[in-house]
Amino acid sequence: MTDTAPAAPGTPAPGTPLPYDAVVLAGGAARRLGGADKPGLRVGGRALLDRVLAACADAGTTVVVAAPRPTARPVRWAREEPPGGGPVAALEAGLRLTTAGHTVVLSADLPFLDKPVLRRLLNSLQESGADGALLTDADGRDQPLVAAYRTAALRRELTALAAAHGGLGGLPLRRLTGALRLTRVTDPRASFDCDTWDDIATARARIREHGSVLDEWISAVKDELGIELDVDTGVLLDLARDAAHGVARPAAPLTTFLVGYAAAQGKGGPEAVAEAARKAAALALRWEEENGGGTTDARTGGPSAPDAG
Repeated sequence: MTDTAPAAPGTPAPGTPLPYDAVVLAGGAARRLGGADKPGLRVGGRALLDRVLAACADAGTTVVVAAPRPTARPVRWAREEPPGGGPVAALEAGLRLTTAGHTVVLSADLPFLDKPVLRRLLNSLQESGADGALLTDADGRDQPLVAAYRTAALRRELTALAAAHGGLGGLPLRRLTGALRLTRVTDPRASFDCDTWDDIATARARIREHGSVLDEWISAVKDELGIELDVDTGVLLDLARDAAHGVARPAAPLTTFLVGYAAAQGKGGPEAVAEAARKAAALALRWEEENGGGTTDARTGGPSAPDAG
């Protein structure tokens, strides 16, 4: 049901990010995928589970309810009893290892989930005073495994369900969410989950679309290299263009590499990257001015045709 109430005592002031823990359910049978290891299936070069873990990297504690496996970042592992007992039992097992007042609950098959979406859910939860804030998909259906909840409300209702049914195994999630006051956030892209091979194919195609492929690639590289730094990619692209035009085409990748190296030697944050990029761009401009606006071929030292970037 949907309801709102005044913010709970002790809730941070509006606009203040809510601290949270995350519980990721990754132990389903994937029957529509023929029993494939769904959390390990790759979209954009990254396992689905790792993509979800990147989205909730701000969590104080992240618990994955499944058999342990290698992951891109450290997590805690939990298992429902008995294994395969369903999402309600899995959620209860994960909550045992959390301490934050708010918990983000996620499935492990969400290729387009990201940090801003989780912040929207947490902000909606904070502002509404509800027990939970969940995403709805393109058809308006609730997605209780892409949601932020008040941890105390989850524990209260899980205890009541266990008492009423003699346990939590096999119970559908609607038994839990039906007892909570919920608010909803619509996001068809972030709520897209991968239940079938067609869904996997659709997700792989979407990340290669012109408007998103660069962001997807940068996210994948940062994940692969263990980098959480957020930088202005537009600044780096402009620098690469200036180096290619003002110096020589191979100068573009080499210059951006050196900017990153210089930033790492300094403070290492976005400001350091921006400052190093500014200096390198100014140098590229001076280089071009001295050469009369032409460029130089790196292999011959002679003039080369301008590169469109």
